[in-house]
Amino acid sequence: MPITLPATLPAFDVLRNEGVMVMTPERAATQEIRPLRIGLLNLMPKKIQTENQFARLIGSTPLQIDFQLIRMTEHQTKNTAAEHMATFYRPFREVQASGEKFDGLIITGAPIEHLPFEEVTYWDELRRVMDWTQTNVQSTFGVCWGGMALAWHFHRLPKHDLPAKAFGCFPHRNLAPASPLLRGFSDEFVLPVSRWTEMRQDDIDRAGLSTLLTSDESGPCMVDDPAHRAVYLINHLEYDSDTLKQEYDRDVANGTPINVPMNYYPDDNPAKAPLNRWRSHAHLLYGNWINEIYQSTPYDIDQIGR
Repeated sequence: MPITLPATLPAFDVLRNEGVMVMTPERAATQEIRPLRIGLLNLMPKKIQTENQFARLIGSTPLQIDFQLIRMTEHQTKNTAAEHMATFYRPFREVQASGEKFDGLIITGAPIEHLPFEEVTYWDELRRVMDWTQTNVQSTFGVCWGGMALAWHFHRLPKHDLPAKAFGCFPHRNLAPASPLLRGFSDEFVLPVSRWTEMRQDDIDRAGLSTLLTSDESGPCMVDDPAHRAVYLINHLEYDSDTLKQEYDRDVANGTPINVPMNYYPDDNPAKAPLNRWRSHAHLLYGNWINEIYQSTPYDIDQIGR
């Protein structure tokens, strides 16, 4: 089954050309099926790139997905055309006022890791989003800073500054092979990392949470929070093959001190094209998440949160 996207959204043609099944809302309305409503609260500067990345992953399951794009109400992006935002995104204030519910919500990362959470300009509204998930969302998936924000809000689990950016592709261990979220995962695999902060295992243990994936080099990666129907993934399985390259090239061009991303380029040589070694696990994880939502969410979407 396909993912439902507006035909004019850039991701529609991108995914169709990749062989992903896509469908317009008008076509989906003719099918006698309730699609899963998955929202993307997109906090990343490059909105279109992030839309493509997540739509590609959640659109590859056998289930029909109604993909909804959400933004913070007052925050204005500087990196995406205002016309695109006005056409495809709804402010959270509008979504909340409508009383609608979602089977799943992804909260993305944001390039504001050095700021204390309370100093982020939209923190108060994001707190309302996170509280709203407990009554209006069946399952919430926090990615990178989005995952850290959820862990801080619900558990006061702190993020810690790193002495240098964790940047590259690091081996990760599967600590919970029986978890439905990790069905089909290898015991060890490579995962892209790009962050200036970390969560620490001692803090996770004190919060009573379970770490599902970890790395000896870059620390805990994925934390399960069943009490809040949430999972926190602080690394980037959704990244394209060249996303770390784009970040590295940007920092080099800006004169920002940055190391060559570790274990990313063949022979650690930026002149060579990077190889994607995480794509299959990305599809596995998000496919497993969608399947778990499908198994647990009520058919009557209004019953979510009750």
